[in-house]
Amino acid sequence: MGNFDAGLAVPKAEENFFLPENVIQNLERVTTLAKRHPINILVTGKQGCGKSTLVRQFAARNDRPLAVFQIGILSEPGQLFGEHRLKEGETFYQKFLFPQAIQTPGCVIHLEEINRPENPKALNMLFSVLAEDRKVWTDELGLVKVADEVVFFATLNEGEEFVGTEMLDAALRDRFYVTMLDYLPPEVETNVLHLKTGISESDALTIVNIANKLRNNTQEPIVVSTRHTLMIAEMVAVGASTREAFINSLQLSRDIIESVLLSLHAELGITGSGRGNAFRKY
Repeated sequence: MGNFDAGLAVPKAEENFFLPENVIQNLERVTTLAKRHPINILVTGKQGCGKSTLVRQFAARNDRPLAVFQIGILSEPGQLFGEHRLKEGETFYQKFLFPQAIQTPGCVIHLEEINRPENPKALNMLFSVLAEDRKVWTDELGLVKVADEVVFFATLNEGEEFVGTEMLDAALRDRFYVTMLDYLPPEVETNVLHLKTGISESDALTIVNIANKLRNNTQEPIVVSTRHTLMIAEMVAVGASTREAFINSLQLSRDIIESVLLSLHAELGITGSGRGNAFRKY
């Protein structure tokens, strides 16, 4: 994409990151559309299922600089652009990275946890940036225009279990294409654990089987993200038993784990659903 401003860099691609074939195809369409005009993508899905990694991979695979902005720290409109500060008794305006990033051609802008601002009104200036004309006026910076081929990604977790989140404003959500991620199919998640941590395929399958038992518990389902199963696999890779790795990583009682293990033993280790959509490395 050419030279980048200071503070912006192309991230390193991550090995063994799998996505559904249809999501990869959609990301390829995004690349094509971005050549016509800046584009916005909202990535939703269960916690720990690879939303942030997807954004990094998109930037890395397309040789684009990446700028990540934590929306959870915002408390007032315009805070992404900069703020007034005091130094040696004098007030000055400190410009932040955001205006530089959106004026960098081809930059990938990641708005992380977009539904978690301290004050929902803090997102108001994003409406102009994400609109069709792609520009916003600030008294301090003047007219700020979004550069060519910029791609905005926003990620979020939704649900009552996520403290501090808000329902995303419908008018803001309407400015995004939506990509949804879910847990990996069992055979893909097993392969990921094996490739990333070096544990045996049988150990990886055991971890995935237990995780899916917990996820699919009809009475009291327990969230076990792919991030969690990777943490558990890393513990097993350095000598922990599967029981201990689950207990320490998820803070589960031994009774719950023993119950799941007995159930799996009774089923001869067979759990999980069908293959579903095709997956491949991205």
